[in-house]
Amino acid sequence: MSLPVTDTSAGDTTRRIDTLIIGSGFAGLGAAIKLSRAGKEFLVLERADEVGGTWRDNTYPGAACDVPSNLYSYSFALNPGWTRSFSPQPEIQAYITSVADKYDVRRRTIFGCDVQDARWNENTHRWDVRSTHGDFSAKNLVSAVGALCEPALPDIAGIERFGGEIFHSARWNHDADLAGKRVAVIGTGASAIQIVPAIAGRVAHLDVYQRTAPWVLPRADREYTKAEKFAFRRIPGFQRLSRTLQYLMRETQVVGLTKAPVFMKPLELAARIQIRRGISDRALRRKVTPNFAIGCKRMLISNNYYPALDRPNVDLVTDGIAEVTADGIVTKDGTTREVDAIVVATGFHVTDSPMFAGIFGKDGRSLADVFDESGMQGYKGTTIAGFPNLFFLVGPNTGLGHTSMVYMIESQLNYLVDAIDTIDRHRIGTVEVRREIQDDYNRDLQHAMKNSVWNNGGCASWYLDKHGNNTTLWPGFTFEFRRITKQFDLEAYRTVAEADLTSLPAGPSAGTPTERTERASRKAAIQ
Repeated sequence: MSLPVTDTSAGDTTRRIDTLIIGSGFAGLGAAIKLSRAGKEFLVLERADEVGGTWRDNTYPGAACDVPSNLYSYSFALNPGWTRSFSPQPEIQAYITSVADKYDVRRRTIFGCDVQDARWNENTHRWDVRSTHGDFSAKNLVSAVGALCEPALPDIAGIERFGGEIFHSARWNHDADLAGKRVAVIGTGASAIQIVPAIAGRVAHLDVYQRTAPWVLPRADREYTKAEKFAFRRIPGFQRLSRTLQYLMRETQVVGLTKAPVFMKPLELAARIQIRRGISDRALRRKVTPNFAIGCKRMLISNNYYPALDRPNVDLVTDGIAEVTADGIVTKDGTTREVDAIVVATGFHVTDSPMFAGIFGKDGRSLADVFDESGMQGYKGTTIAGFPNLFFLVGPNTGLGHTSMVYMIESQLNYLVDAIDTIDRHRIGTVEVRREIQDDYNRDLQHAMKNSVWNNGGCASWYLDKHGNNTTLWPGFTFEFRRITKQFDLEAYRTVAEADLTSLPAGPSAGTPTERTERASRKAAIQ
């Protein structure tokens, strides 16, 4: 399929397309592949010059995945070429680009195309999308922007005055030579614990600024043996069996995370042993020991983070940062530490993504406005009331703290493709999730969170919004999410017929026995 032809009637240069996908990371690439295999018309808009998303952007030293390699791939495109049990960033990016080549996605992608905004047009019942490559009109809009794409910069006084090298971990400056320099790393999250060991041995001095100590588990990373590599390539079903066993092992953590936190105690013990083995100084041990329940925040994995902190040229700073000067960092106790370079490893805009401010629904309000008022809520992580024909990949309450997000993405892709197929088959103009269905779904989600470690672990995390609700994570087994997204449930939606744009009832009205049965089924799935 070639790119859609520009409509030049009456001087209109707007390009019309059935389905427009924004982003080409794991979610966007997967959507493109699935829609292509289903014979659907689509176009991908990607602001960068290559596919890959977060794995294209995060090229910092030590960058690697914290999910086992065999789990971190599409089920329809297993990779027998992994070299390690936990893959480094270059291998993951190479895998993503190879899949894009295999399924010929690039010819349906416009690279270097930054989407400026998307607005629902009530007159045409389509999405009007403005971009740096012109305007588009789409019947369906798929947001595959991803949660880890917009770096979050710290709000620190004077940071703009710093005269040395300063950059975010997700925008690593490879031209900056840190060898023999005094370097500061701000943050102790997933990126920081990979960066610190990678640079500690070549800088003159390293200050690591910690606001909250993370729980760090052992990383069972090793190089695959020749026999394993042979089996992955040559023995039918061997790699898929390995993947299944790893998946099942990871799913056991759900019991401790969501049902009975006491079952997280073995992991806490393993983390405490890590501290004792990796750090010799007792005072430093106390600094790196978290004061909240394990699992309450993202659990990290590393074998060399603690030994790196134990090096004589590394200091862990736990006093809060007061300001940044032209040549150093001042902490709240008044101490100034001079540095030549600052690495900002402060994460991403997840629940407050700038993308939310650029998507406007049928009442003219943006996603940012809606989420600010009621929290980041959706239906099955994929659709949102007030935003017809918008499909959100890696949307509200689809995040995970224990296993591969690719599994959740593929579940949503099942729902997406069936939704678009249903729209085409029944000649539906628009679909919009019913508000009461979405509200019921989210009440059930929050009820399922009630006894989870995320709500009762004694920590403040980006999992929770300003209303105190966990709008980020899925509160159950991932196979339950796979089950409820297997098919598009048209009865949960209001529809507009394609022929005459007259409202048509999509299914039983709220409160009928059929709808109550469906609602009970959804509730059971997330409890």
